[in-house]
Amino acid sequence: MYKFEPLLKQTLWGGNKIIPFKHLDTQLEHVGESWEISGVAGSETIVANGRYKGLTLNELVRTEQARLVGRNNYERFGDEFPLLIKFIDARQDLSIQVHPSDEVARRQGRSRGKTEMWYALESTPGAMLYNGLKQQITPERYQQMVADDTICDALAQYPVSEGDVFFIPAGRIHAIGAGCFVAEIQQTSDVTYRIYDFKRKDKDGHYRELHTREAAEAIDYTVLDNYRTSYTPQKNEGQQLVDCPYFTTAVYDLTEPMTIDYTELDSFVILIAVKGEGTITDDDEMLPLQAGDTILLPATTGRVVVEGEIKFLETFV
Repeated sequence: MYKFEPLLKQTLWGGNKIIPFKHLDTQLEHVGESWEISGVAGSETIVANGRYKGLTLNELVRTEQARLVGRNNYERFGDEFPLLIKFIDARQDLSIQVHPSDEVARRQGRSRGKTEMWYALESTPGAMLYNGLKQQITPERYQQMVADDTICDALAQYPVSEGDVFFIPAGRIHAIGAGCFVAEIQQTSDVTYRIYDFKRKDKDGHYRELHTREAAEAIDYTVLDNYRTSYTPQKNEGQQLVDCPYFTTAVYDLTEPMTIDYTELDSFVILIAVKGEGTITDDDEMLPLQAGDTILLPATTGRVVVEGEIKFLETFV
């Protein structure tokens, strides 16, 4: 079982929730993101425990290969770890964005696109986010609405409460609003097209770059009735939230010990603790597990026992 040193990202829009949530001893302010598990070039997380302590995630993949990620995943992704895990705390509204699909990204000269999901943590009362279109628009109409500052009128907006889930497949317009605190699971990709930034200026008095043309090609213009992922919370059993080609995610809310069997799963597993505390034990060791912790289980893991009153997300490919 592997833990990683969190990669803290200070941003102009970052809040003050991540440091206490992760029980970190630091005076850093305006931490907008904690990259928990990352193989993104230039932002790789470092193994924090065990015999591989000090290696980057990608060095760990190159060393352990299929033993870490699973046979099929290693054939599919090679030495690149396929998921990026973050906590995001927005003190201000983030820009309206879209991510391309793999196909569109390759057509635009990128290696891959980005599909992701959000699980809402304890956010500020009244926090809102955008996810998806609520009215039918064309690529031409989209560009006009960006130009005349009305693009938000076309977007579905949702209040955010702890435990809410939003799936954001590539092509879906979205934005995290002020006060939102979320765990994010996504493809390993940093490709983001900024659609609209509320006419804000940076510290030098300049508008941030928009990617209107690239985004017009990347947007999925389908309109749905509801973009919130519905599920029924249950105690002491896994509740599947998302199942897509890039990751499968469930939530567990435990009040009693549970044994989870991964012997038939040909994949690594990531556990993201979102509330409470407890322990996790495999055949070799026991580690503490509390809110803010993220643990990577290698594909060779058989069974684990999780004890304590703890809620966590489980994700794998």
